[in-house]
Amino acid sequence: MTITTTMTAAECVRKRRRTRALAIVAAAGATFTVWTVADPLAGAALVVDSGSGHTTVTPTAVVLTTVLAGLAAWALLALVERFTRRAAVAWSWVAGAVLSISLLGPIGSAVGGGAVVALVAMHLATGAVLIPIMARSSVKCRGAA
Repeated sequence: MTITTTMTAAECVRKRRRTRALAIVAAAGATFTVWTVADPLAGAALVVDSGSGHTTVTPTAVVLTTVLAGLAAWALLALVERFTRRAAVAWSWVAGAVLSISLLGPIGSAVGGGAVVALVAMHLATGAVLIPIMARSSVKCRGAA
């Protein structure tokens, strides 16, 4: 027995927006969780060398940076969807490349081994949440009018 549900185009758009917004919230929660485990619980000093001195990575910075990265990912996915039928695949490759390049930041500027591990883990947590959920949200809605 197969159950087929149809949804209008407007419902499809709302579902995509909700999924993508929740992906950003989940990614922010994941990075905040890594920060919580690393900084207050494990005692790792999350400090980066910003060129003009050392800067401590705060929970506010972690969440805001994750949200901004998520919004940028959403915008890029929406742009790619306008130009290709295989947007999820193309966007996933670009997102994976961006994630790989982003790892150079903590590897090159974190002060201390604990900070490197924690900041790399934050980047990977963001990617592990955003990439699959955003890519899956790009699948065309079946039966949308």
